[in-house]
Formats: sequence, structure tokens, C-alpha cells
Amino acid sequence: MKPSVVSLEDLVCSSSRALVLGVGGGGDVVGALVAARFLEFCGLEFELGGLSWERFVHDPVPGPRSLREVQEVRPLHPRAWFANPNSRTFTGVPFAESKMAAIIGRDTLLVDLNGGVKGAVEGLRAALKELRADLLVGVDVGGDSLAQGDEAGLHSPLADSIMLAAYAELEQRGVRALWAVFGYGSDGEMTTDELEAALQKVTRAGGLLGAWGMTGKMVSQLEEVIQKVPTEASAIPVECARGAWGEKKIRQGKRRVKLTPLTTLTFFMSPTIILQILSRPAQALKHSTSLEEANEALHAIGLKTELDLERERYSGTEKAN
Repeated sequence: MKPSVVSLEDLVCSSSRALVLGVGGGGDVVGALVAARFLEFCGLEFELGGLSWERFVHDPVPGPRSLREVQEVRPLHPRAWFANPNSRTFTGVPFAESKMAAIIGRDTLLVDLNGGVKGAVEGLRAALKELRADLLVGVDVGGDSLAQGDEAGLHSPLADSIMLAAYAELEQRGVRALWAVFGYGSDGEMTTDELEAALQKVTRAGGLLGAWGMTGKMVSQLEEVIQKVPTEASAIPVECARGAWGEKKIRQGKRRVKLTPLTTLTFFMSPTIILQILSRPAQALKHSTSLEEANEALHAIGLKTELDLERERYSGTEKAN
């Protein structure tokens, strides 16, 4: 079912409290803060959060952490809980959301993807009710959630696709939902040409609702945040806002990103339209009830995922030890 599309300002002005999540795990919560501050500027209150899935360089244990694998959290639902500045994994690794909780001065939300799309939907519904939020916003830093699945540089389709499918399902159930892309190509997975082609398809289908660019004040705030919350992709827009141009290597030199002023923009879209007309990965796993089921659904369409890569690296580390 195609959602009734409205303009961004109409959707925002008809809401009062937003739950804004970084949908790719790790430093995506930094990009989520950019969207949250924009909504705050428009008069909304916001709650911030992300996934219980840290980058491999910080948490070498593969996959997202479940509730039994975390410490110092406040449970809300088996697939969602609140993090404070002391929240960490069972091995002592702090979440990016824990550090963000210290910065904004209140708890953040962590969503666990081990229950697949079904678990994510249930956790998000519980969080929206608990927080009395009437707008759900997902922020993807880099834009690889717009991938169709055949892009050569696509390395991490699993988390984004689970969350996109969950957001689309909630939108179709009547939840006000926005999907946002911040840091145009800043994760080095999709080229700017691929992103522009994807955005053109979404726009033609009526799914692009609006965009917003970082202000000087937001750039200064983000510079302070990234000193405390490690992130490469969310730091690229800050560099570009300060005049960086050309190309830069990230991820230990394994990926290249184009430095362009476009990275300072946040594009707001309908998650349902993205899923229906663009995202083959999210379509493939939208009925999943576990992380493994979602992962296998992507294998079935020929995709390797970030979970596969983490397991390979972890296995290699174990053998080396």
C-alpha cells in the first residue's frame, strides 16, 4: 500500500515529539543528532538512539548485542532498551549511544536486530508508546540504504535493510515515519552517481519529502561530538562544511569517498516508497523473524553482509590467538 505522501513541513508541524535513530549502528547516532536538532529547531522535542551493533573495530564480537549481552541498561522490551553513559557490552565496550547519552544529558534508545524485522517493529512500537513519540525518524549515514543490491561497493546491507523494512511496515500501519540520508556517500559504499540515480527514482515516485543543510552552529556542535563519539562517515560532512574537496580514503584505506558540499545535506524520504520501488535487499528480508533469517534472505539474492564479514574476521582472530 502506497502511503499518502505529504510535504516535510506538514509532517513535522503535525508532530510534537520525535524518536530519531541512527539505523546503521555505530556512529550513525551522530548523524541522527543532526536530524534531531533540525526537528528541535522546528519546535519538536526529540529522543535519540540507534542499534546495539558497534563497528568491528570497537566490538570484535560479531553482530548486534542482545539484552543478555549488555550491562547497565534499562529494559523496555526484549528488542529495545535505554542506554545511559555507563551502558556497555558484556565485554566492556561502550556503545556510541552511551557516549551520546552523556553528551545530550539523557538516556538514548538501543534497538536489537536479533529478532529480524518482526523484532525491530515490536521494539520500535514499544519505544514509541513509552516515549509518547508521534514521529519516527531513521537516519542512514552515507546512503547505502538506497542500494538496489547490485552495487559493487555495497558492504553492509543487513542492518539498514532490516530497519528500512521495519520503518516501512510501521508507516503502512499508520505511524508517521521518515527515512533520512545524511552524509551523501560518506561511508564509501555507493558512488555519488549511484546515489543520485537512486534519489531520482525515489523523487519520481513522490518519495522525496524535503531536505535540510547543516548550519554553522550545527557544524560546530558536530565537531565537538565527533571528538567523543568515534565515527568516520559522520565526520566527512563536517570536513566538507569546512571546505574539504576531492577524495579521501576511509576504513583503513579500503574505501574512497568523494568530498562534496552535498554531504552536508539531510534528505528526508518515505520509507515505504524506498522499499517498494528501490530496495531489493529490504524487500527480500521484510518478513524475517530473526537476524539469521534476514541474513539468509540476503544470501539468497547474492549479497554478502556485514555480519558475514565480522564472522570471518572474528574467526581469523580466534585462530590467530
